[in-house]
Amino acid sequence: MTRRAKRGERGSTLLMVLVAIVILGLSAGIAGSSWKATVQRDREAELFFRGDQYRRAIVSFHNAWGIYPKRLEELLEDRRALFLQRHLRRLYPDPMTGAPFELVRDSSGAIRGVYSADDGQPFRRDGFPSEYDAFRKATSYRDWKFVFEPGQGAEGEGGEESAQNGAESVP
Repeated sequence: MTRRAKRGERGSTLLMVLVAIVILGLSAGIAGSSWKATVQRDREAELFFRGDQYRRAIVSFHNAWGIYPKRLEELLEDRRALFLQRHLRRLYPDPMTGAPFELVRDSSGAIRGVYSADDGQPFRRDGFPSEYDAFRKATSYRDWKFVFEPGQGAEGEGGEESAQNGAESVP
């Protein structure tokens, strides 16, 4: 009689272990999707910061010379003046893809801005500085075009606002 009781106990213990494994698996799945969303939000904030840095560098270059750069490297070391001028500290890769940013060029081939090649859907929908109002309607990160248009705000005053909106990290 005692043998049968032990067999029944083994079955219930096995069942409890299986239920615990299922619960742990579901918890890990939920945590994994939350982690993925957190990583995407961080990359999105970094994309905004880096894209804005490119736009500001193009604004600075345009204000200095009245033209747009033909190559991104001109933003790093502008030797046209008596002293070396740096409009951008370094060439940032696209944080969403890890590749270089795509370039927005005008008809003469000059660089007017950058954008990401990523097709992911942005989390952020509002709270953008005025020069980025179009970002509210973006369906993918590809639609976030960091372009300077004259008359759009000469210095690109997005700095304080972008810092308040979670884009203050420096790589």
